[in-house]
Amino acid sequence: MARGFISGDRNQLLLLPPSVDQWVPRNHMVRFILETVRQMDLTAFYNSYASEGAPPYDPEMMLSVLIYAYCRGKRSSRKIAKSCEEELPYRWLTVNKTPDHCAIARFRARHEGLMKKVFSEVLCLCAEVGLVKVGEVFLDGTKVKANASLCANRTLDRLNKEIEKMLEEAKARDEEEDRRHGPTRRGDELPEDLEDPASRLARLKEAKERLAAKAEAEREEQEKKIRDREKEEEETGRKKRGRKPKDPADAVDEERKANVTDPDSRIMKTRRGYLQGFNAQAVVTKNQIILGAEVTREENDLHQLEPMIRETKESLVEAGIDKPIKTCTADTGYWKDDLPLQDIERDGLKLLIAVKKDRKQREQCREEESSPRGRIPDNATPRERMERRHRTQWGKALYKLRGQTVEPVFGQIKAGMGIYGFLRRGLRAVQSEWKLICACHNLMKLLRAFRVVVTP
Repeated sequence: MARGFISGDRNQLLLLPPSVDQWVPRNHMVRFILETVRQMDLTAFYNSYASEGAPPYDPEMMLSVLIYAYCRGKRSSRKIAKSCEEELPYRWLTVNKTPDHCAIARFRARHEGLMKKVFSEVLCLCAEVGLVKVGEVFLDGTKVKANASLCANRTLDRLNKEIEKMLEEAKARDEEEDRRHGPTRRGDELPEDLEDPASRLARLKEAKERLAAKAEAEREEQEKKIRDREKEEEETGRKKRGRKPKDPADAVDEERKANVTDPDSRIMKTRRGYLQGFNAQAVVTKNQIILGAEVTREENDLHQLEPMIRETKESLVEAGIDKPIKTCTADTGYWKDDLPLQDIERDGLKLLIAVKKDRKQREQCREEESSPRGRIPDNATPRERMERRHRTQWGKALYKLRGQTVEPVFGQIKAGMGIYGFLRRGLRAVQSEWKLICACHNLMKLLRAFRVVVTP
């Protein structure tokens, strides 16, 4: 006797239509995300639309789809649109509507200035359930790949050569078409491959103009330095000490490059080599909740301490959190000997910044078992004061936590969420995307706090 199998008829009609609400389990994370979005104040999203014209998709639905997609590491508008057609969680969010990739991309671009508010709203929800412990925070940065290639960087000389080459090719094509169709006839439509070179030529010309403007600014600055030096020598009657300013013609860096794909991105050095990207900053609590997030084009972290502290305080105010930051810990990339400690620590904040490389800082802490005693000398330099803090038991314990808090957050974003690079281009767009990414990270922490099932 043949064994029986469970089967079914795909053409069988259902007596009653199924409910959309039955498509996902009760403990699915997509339900929690929708509930979270419904707790947000979306007035600014709704007010951005005019009363006339075709009705747009509901911002609540679109934002829920966007957040869920980012939590799952899916950021391409085309991939999100495909998921809205094929995957049940997305179809549940859209109530079986199928927004195309253009609608998703327009929504993201239209509201890029509001992603900071989304970040604050999620942070507020985290605070309400007790996840935000503001007292001790940790600051660090990571290099994130831009949506641009290192190969897209050009020097001014190379830009000139490429523009000349493309113009010559265009002229040769025109002459060939004139011979083929006659000077008065258009002939068939141009091949599709001609459209891309035209746009590329425009980008190359734009990059050339930017480099030329930078070169001119450098020349003017150098000329001003020379004039100021000559004026000072004339007034004092003696030659000024120190190195003389370079000649304006020699002050211009001829090897400076511009990226024709994303002009705002920069070539940045990492442990694994060089990448075309941005420097993403984050201020994190002990339990890995991101309080402040920002993106800069500067390769190093030297000038990011004060802006990030200010950004974090603003985020806390926007989230309705009135608890002050007590300590901020950072690695040696944020240290400089002329750091205005007194100004930064005026409102009660205490800094703990490494003045040496992490490895040397940890070795010194292990070697010096006893804590320093006695009063700090009045003439102590900022470096000496900071080194003294690192030798205390408090400083040793706190700095040890730095590597266990902020650095794993970047690992969770990259490896856990699958976000190794930015999708959008331009500094403003990238800053908006980083806010959304950090909001999704905090949301995942909120999900786990409620023990919501996070699907792989």
